[in-house]
Amino acid sequence: MSSHDKPDEVEAATDTPCRECSAAEITAIAHLYRGEIYRSTVWRTRLDSTTNWAVVTTGIALSATFSSADASPLPMVLVGLIVTIFLLLEARRYRYFNIWRARARLLETDFYTPLLRGHPVVLNTHWSKLLARDLCQPRYHVSLARAAGRRLRRTYGWIFLIQALAYYGKLAIHPTPLHTLSQLWTRAAIGPIPGEMVVAAGLLFHLGWAIFGYLVLRRDRHSWRHRQSLIAIG
Repeated sequence: MSSHDKPDEVEAATDTPCRECSAAEITAIAHLYRGEIYRSTVWRTRLDSTTNWAVVTTGIALSATFSSADASPLPMVLVGLIVTIFLLLEARRYRYFNIWRARARLLETDFYTPLLRGHPVVLNTHWSKLLARDLCQPRYHVSLARAAGRRLRRTYGWIFLIQALAYYGKLAIHPTPLHTLSQLWTRAAIGPIPGEMVVAAGLLFHLGWAIFGYLVLRRDRHSWRHRQSLIAIG
């Protein structure tokens, strides 16, 4: 049997009448839930690992930057680029984590909740069809951009904020307190790159991430309201 036949089988199964779960089927679904929880936990741990790398890297850059009054603020510039790579890597991992989390959440709301309330658990309804389709045709539930936006709001936005405050704080106090803008441009200069360009690039970098996170948040809220309206209609 080829893989192209599986979607047809799933569609054919939707024509069968709804029925209550037997004891054996409830046991099988319980084992499926345990497996999905295990996989989501594994990927959750991988997300934490990437976040730890970003935090440790930022800490090392802070130590190097503030080790002495004459130390260069350049490590704080470079660590921003490194943390961006960590963010993209974590966004990719989040897409995998979201697959297992969504399945586990679906079982919690549509299988275990009716079971605990003493209601009959019915197969071949919307939730079981959705789960069967996802098992037969696995796919990402969120795009890379939305995953990056979510991780940015939850964790990396704070890391970028600390980096920005540390960088501009370094320029303001070392080697002596800042008095004029010309001193700021001189301290921010990197080789042949003028300080004005470096500061402007830093502001655009952090402002761009802030706008990106806000746009993803708006899209997530819109999607959530759309799902709620569909549930209300259904």
